Amino acid sequence: MKLKLTILFLILSLSIIGAQNKIIDSLKALVKTEITDSLKIKAYGDLCWYYSGISTDSAFYYGNVALDLSKKTNNLNGEAQAYNDFGIIHYKLSNFDTSNTFYKKALVIRLKNKDTLGLGSLYNKMGISYQRIFKMDSAIYYNTKALEIFESLKNGQYVALIKNNIANIYFNLKQYQKALNEHLDVVKIREQINDEFGLVQSYTNIGNSYLFLKDTLKSTLNYKKGIEIAEKNNYEQELSALYNNYGAILTNQKQFDEAILFFNKSLQLREKLNDSYGIASVSQNIGDLYLSTGKIKDAELNLRRGLLLAKKTNAKELEMKGYKALLSFFAVKKNTDSILHYQKLYSIAQDSIFNSRVTKEIAEIQEKYDTAQREKEISQQKELLLKNELEIKNKNLYALLLSSGLLIFTIISFGLYKRQQHKKREYKNQLKLKEAQTYSKLQDQRLHISRDLHDNIGSQLTFIISSIDNLKFSTDVTNEKLKNKLTEINQFTGGTISQLRDTIWAMNKNDINYDEFQSRLLSFIEKAKKATNNIQFNFESSISNEFTFTSIKGISVFRIIQEAINNAIKYAEATEINILISENSSTIEFEISDNGKGFDINIVELGNGLENMQQRINEVGGTISINSQPDQGTSIKIICPKNKTNAV
Repeated sequence: MKLKLTILFLILSLSIIGAQNKIIDSLKALVKTEITDSLKIKAYGDLCWYYSGISTDSAFYYGNVALDLSKKTNNLNGEAQAYNDFGIIHYKLSNFDTSNTFYKKALVIRLKNKDTLGLGSLYNKMGISYQRIFKMDSAIYYNTKALEIFESLKNGQYVALIKNNIANIYFNLKQYQKALNEHLDVVKIREQINDEFGLVQSYTNIGNSYLFLKDTLKSTLNYKKGIEIAEKNNYEQELSALYNNYGAILTNQKQFDEAILFFNKSLQLREKLNDSYGIASVSQNIGDLYLSTGKIKDAELNLRRGLLLAKKTNAKELEMKGYKALLSFFAVKKNTDSILHYQKLYSIAQDSIFNSRVTKEIAEIQEKYDTAQREKEISQQKELLLKNELEIKNKNLYALLLSSGLLIFTIISFGLYKRQQHKKREYKNQLKLKEAQTYSKLQDQRLHISRDLHDNIGSQLTFIISSIDNLKFSTDVTNEKLKNKLTEINQFTGGTISQLRDTIWAMNKNDINYDEFQSRLLSFIEKAKKATNNIQFNFESSISNEFTFTSIKGISVFRIIQEAINNAIKYAEATEINILISENSSTIEFEISDNGKGFDINIVELGNGLENMQQRINEVGGTISINSQPDQGTSIKIICPKNKTNAV
């Protein structure tokens, strides 16, 4: 059966190559005839395109001939098309940065020529290239510009294509439900216009979304729909992706023999297409399969091949996946040094991909697009208003020509004019009110950021100063123990940077599960232990790991606990600090207590830190209570209500 499939595949490939060779021969014959320079440029460009799937060297040769002739004859359209073709060739070779360099050269010319359709096509290609190297801010920017153009041209096929790309960006940012909703909208458009190629892409993307939403049944159904259409039309690029994805599902279902068949079919197509990015992806999946079946040598060979190609093509997400796969591989081999090495590389790659700048800039670009749409609506309303005013003026002019009804009509027209002016004033007042509300929101955000910096960086630095002061009074400066202690404090200072990442971590998520929250908190407690040898920390939690926070509540509660622990270390002179977390049907409770010297809460004036703790818990709808007496320690209890969705 496998031999028959291979023979059929070779026959189809030879048929396609034969058809392409006939076209190439006819184009070569055409350029030797007496035709205009513009037709020669077009023919050389077509030769570049057809050779791009057969011989890269020949494709570059004919592309350069087209470019040189375009420059010689001052044919700007031909020059732009040549740069565009070079960008496509480099994209197929997975040289995504180089691809965008040529797209930008074509972009300059097409902007000059006001080639709207050509600009939309370029913006689309640039968005896809940036998405491949996980520069999501640039990807959403160029996709949005392409969407604006094709919406204005009312081109349903390309509108669906761009919306599909934007949905894939949400998928790459792990917003799987949002990506699925967008893809389901796109598939409706493609079904209406009977776009079979687009439907293959949509079924692939819908399958991917369901897979990450842990609905394997729906994922498999959509992959099979895509495979059926792609095999019927011989869409090789799309088939290579579908075979790879379906093989991954079969691997998870432990159907290893069938899975390796689909992986090999995908690999064969991608090697034929010279798709380095795709080869890297399927090699990693094959490596994972061999690792699951105990074929260690084959697993390492494929995993290293996938990582090498991912790094070569600057595919950051695949590179991160490669480090994680090798981490699992060396865990099986129990090689501690390699585990630590690849864990470090994986963490660095993860931090470089998921950062607040990307999320922030994507939100800003999306907001610009929404604002442009609103401005367009306002412009249409203004045009309608001007039209109404013109009609009023015409009526006034006509009334002046009428002798009998001059006075009455003038009074009516004046009343209408006043009414219109009143509506204008109301509209202006509404705009001013919206501007004031926007400004107020900006102010609130700035205050929130300022307070966050105080609670985070300020508390850490205060702790360092306190530790150094204690060492000055208790230890001789030349003592070796003191030097070691100062080294620990210096290391703890480096932890301040990781605290900033806590904020970035929360900003990148809509929800934070309790397991993540507890891991962050335990990490902070461990750092505090290292910097305070004379204090014992006790942590107890009776919370279900299925419990989740909203991102704002999660980071606010985390910051309050940080502040409470730091206050106990700095002021209480405690030898024991207890952190207890519990829940009931409607609330979750956090209690931080110490056995320190305490204080009289009715006498001592609360500082900025405690006031900020109070303000933070108020903002998320919770309460905080402080209980302390001299020589009897201090207890701080935080109560946060649960939401109906089982998230706080």
